[in-house]
Amino acid sequence: MSTDVPAILVVEDEPAIAELIEYALAEAGWQVQVCNSAAQGWSSLQQSMPNLVLLDWMLPDQSGLQFLKRMRTDIHFRPLPVIMLTAR
Repeated sequence: MSTDVPAILVVEDEPAIAELIEYALAEAGWQVQVCNSAAQGWSSLQQSMPNLVLLDWMLPDQSGLQFLKRMRTDIHFRPLPVIMLTAR
């Protein structure tokens, strides 16, 4: 993700929700990377550091809370802001 434009990583498995979020954020000037699983989200984090993570609570391969816990135990990702998304 480019450092010139603020970047958001969206980890959301529901295609319609991910598309809506991506569209709204891109229109607001953010660079958006969408991943549909925790594994893809983690891989994306390894490649580039976003400014913010929007993280779904319920993912197909791991809960969002487990993903967040993994982030918080890694010194590189500990300070990264995270907003949890849930339909519940």
